[in-house]
Amino acid sequence: MSEAVVQHQVEERVSPGAVHAGRFRRLVDSDLFYSFRRSRITMVAAAVTLAFFLLAIFASVLAVQNPFDPAQLQLMNSRISPLWTADGQSPFLLGTDEQGRDVLSAILYGLRISLVVGILGVIFSGALGILLGLTAGYVGGAVDGLIMRIADVQLSFPAILIALLINGIAKSVFGNRLDEMSMLGVLVLAIGLSFWVQYARTVRGSVMVEKNKDYVAAAQLIGLPAPVIMLRHVLPNTMGPILVIATINLALAIITEATLSFLGSGMPETMPSLGTLIRIGNNYLFAGEWWIVAFPGLALAVLILSINLLGDWLRDALNPKLR
Repeated sequence: MSEAVVQHQVEERVSPGAVHAGRFRRLVDSDLFYSFRRSRITMVAAAVTLAFFLLAIFASVLAVQNPFDPAQLQLMNSRISPLWTADGQSPFLLGTDEQGRDVLSAILYGLRISLVVGILGVIFSGALGILLGLTAGYVGGAVDGLIMRIADVQLSFPAILIALLINGIAKSVFGNRLDEMSMLGVLVLAIGLSFWVQYARTVRGSVMVEKNKDYVAAAQLIGLPAPVIMLRHVLPNTMGPILVIATINLALAIITEATLSFLGSGMPETMPSLGTLIRIGNNYLFAGEWWIVAFPGLALAVLILSINLLGDWLRDALNPKLR
């Protein structure tokens, strides 16, 4: 009887609370959590990243106004400097922009847009890349050659250029029919199609190693179909590199969205992301209203830095050569 079967039978005889407590204890005692506790920089980066996510989730509660609602904006409150300056006014802690939007409220709501686009873009690119990588590595032959040649061609172009191309095609096809939510979907599609290659190449290399092992031969021998073998048996053994790529690509996806929005090809001013806020504030930088661009830019920089630090730690923690 295998160890997994024995463990399953033991867990059936104990209470669910004890099972969850045991799993939590194994997580706390794991090498990954030990590595996390040893790195103070990683703990700070995780806390900052979590804080940004919480701020985005509770933006409607923390913000003094809804910057997406024109009825709550007043032009008389435009270009008010931060509260601690001589011309500051309450409750605008970080000042206001040219439309009378509270900069802090705009950052909170823009952070929500940036994170949603980044997360959905990573999910889409990861799903597409993993599927193509599994297919290329497991099937091989002409299918492998076709997928990898497409990947090689895409790698010859910068990701931002591919995103701009997809964004331009969508705008030329749909024109003015693209509203804010449709534009968000276009950004997710553009970012997802720009970053799938890294997942595909990594998964393909891992699958080509795993498919020659005994457990795959045993699964083939008992007649399991290829999709079941790939998804249930091969894919879990390739998750380490995928998690590292996803963490790093989250920062890249947010940067790509901010770049597209800064260039005027992203979210509109009626539903601004952090990139849109930076583009708006850049127009007033030399007029003395520095806070309109400084605080969204600072928020974006701190967010990207914290995510990148988490990605670097995860890459080292999951590398068996560094243990």
